[in-house]
Amino acid sequence: MKPLATTINQAVLQCMDIWSGNRSVENEATTPGLEIFVFSEPFRGESTGGDIHYVSLCVGGVVTRLILADVSGHGTAVSESALMLRSLMRRFMNAKTQESLVRDLNREFSRLEQTGRFATAVVATYLSQRNRFTICNAGHPRPLWYRRASNSWSYLSDELVGAEQASNLPLGLDEATEYQQFNLDVNEGDLLILYTDALTEAHSPEDQILGEEGLLRMVSSIPTGHVREFGRAVLQRINEYSGNQPAEDDVTILVLKFSSKTRRFPGLLEKLNAYAKFIGLKPA
Repeated sequence: MKPLATTINQAVLQCMDIWSGNRSVENEATTPGLEIFVFSEPFRGESTGGDIHYVSLCVGGVVTRLILADVSGHGTAVSESALMLRSLMRRFMNAKTQESLVRDLNREFSRLEQTGRFATAVVATYLSQRNRFTICNAGHPRPLWYRRASNSWSYLSDELVGAEQASNLPLGLDEATEYQQFNLDVNEGDLLILYTDALTEAHSPEDQILGEEGLLRMVSSIPTGHVREFGRAVLQRINEYSGNQPAEDDVTILVLKFSSKTRRFPGLLEKLNAYAKFIGLKPA
C-alpha cells in the first residue's frame, strides 16, 4: 500500500452531499451522529479502482447512507459501475429505508452479468434522530463491530439473529434475489469497520494469509478513541504483516464511530442550499 498521508482532508457533510467514489483517497468526515474515516487505494496505483464507496446525507440532515462495493475487475473498466452507484445513491438519498436501493442495485448488476460483472457490497443507513442503524451485506466480507459498553470485538453476523442469513448473495447473480436487512442496536462510542477483502487476504512474507481471525486479533489491540488514528493503525499493521509489499487487490477501509459529539441540526443556509440541490437548481 502507499504511504499514509501526513495530513488528510476533514469534512462536515452538508445536506444533499454525496462523498467519495472509486479513486485513491484518505479522508475523514462527519455526519450527524457519525465520525467516518476512509482509506482507499486502487490496485497497482491506477487512477480508479473496483472498490467503490459513497456516503450521503439527506436533504433534512437525518439520514446518512453508506455503500462499500467491490466490483469485479480493476481500473477504468469499472468506472461505469461507479457512476451507476452514485446515481442510485442520489436517487434514494432521502429515503429512510434502503430496500429499494438494494433492489435496484441488484437489478443494475444483473444487467451487467452478461459481461461477467458482479459485485459484493455493504449498504447501510443511519437515522440519527432515532439512533437506528440498518445494514445489508450482499456477499461482502463481514463487518467488524466494537461495542464500547462491553469493550468487545466481534464479526457482525456472529451477533445477529438468523446469523446464517446475515450475508446474502453478491449483487448481479439473480435479479429476483431478496436481500435481508438487519437493524443494529448501536450506542455511543461503538465502532463499525467496513472493508474489502484485500485486508483479510493479506499475506505474510512466509505466504501465510491473515484471514478473519488474524484481522480480529489485530484490531482488538488498537485503541478506539479516534477513527483516523484507529484506521491508520489498522493499515500500518497490515503493511507490517505483509512485509510492506504492495497489496494484490484494491484496498478500502471505512471506520464508523457512533458519536453524540457530531449530532447537529442544519442551519437555514444549509437547508436552502440542500433544497436547491433537491429541486435541481444546484448540482448534487
